[in-house]
Amino acid sequence: MYYLVKIKEKVRVPPKEFGEKLDATVLKILQQEYEGLIDEDLGLVVAVLSIDNVGKGKVVPGDGAAYFETDLEMLVFKPLMHELVEGFVSEVTEFGAFVRFSPIDGLVHVSQIIDDYITYDAKLPGFVGKKTKVKLTSNDNVFARIVTISLKGNIQNSKIGLTMRQPFLGKEEWQRVSEKTAKERTIKIKDKNEGKIRMPKETRDKK
Repeated sequence: MYYLVKIKEKVRVPPKEFGEKLDATVLKILQQEYEGLIDEDLGLVVAVLSIDNVGKGKVVPGDGAAYFETDLEMLVFKPLMHELVEGFVSEVTEFGAFVRFSPIDGLVHVSQIIDDYITYDAKLPGFVGKKTKVKLTSNDNVFARIVTISLKGNIQNSKIGLTMRQPFLGKEEWQRVSEKTAKERTIKIKDKNEGKIRMPKETRDKK
């Protein structure tokens, strides 16, 4: 989920930047330092949008830079457990599919793709269901649910686990396949039951 977050921060402006416009310089420095970072409480900083109330600069002995306090507004993404997300398959491997639904890709392990026995087809590349015959390949649009979250400092070390085995998840066309299969199963059960000879209620009661 995306949030707008406002915090107060102290910014170090080096001497080489003193000749530039202060607000623009502070904003540029904060964007370089914050964007792409991951905080366990805030989440992933997608963008530093703006700054406000830049205070007077302070100099620290032994450091030629000046320090300014300012308020900044950031756009952050923080995944939530069991959150429903929509994205597309960015990569397919033998062990699962990566789904991009935010600045971070989530992994759908092969065991969490669909409630069916599936095989990996390197020619697609992608996965094919044995009974349902459904396919999952790169660029497919899917719905998934977040089941594990591990945020560690940066995107490379952070991991999000997804599942598509729950009802109404995965590709939209999978739902139509499931409904068709359920309907065919119902018809078979009905035909099977209609072929049975039922005893009168009075006879069943005597037994």
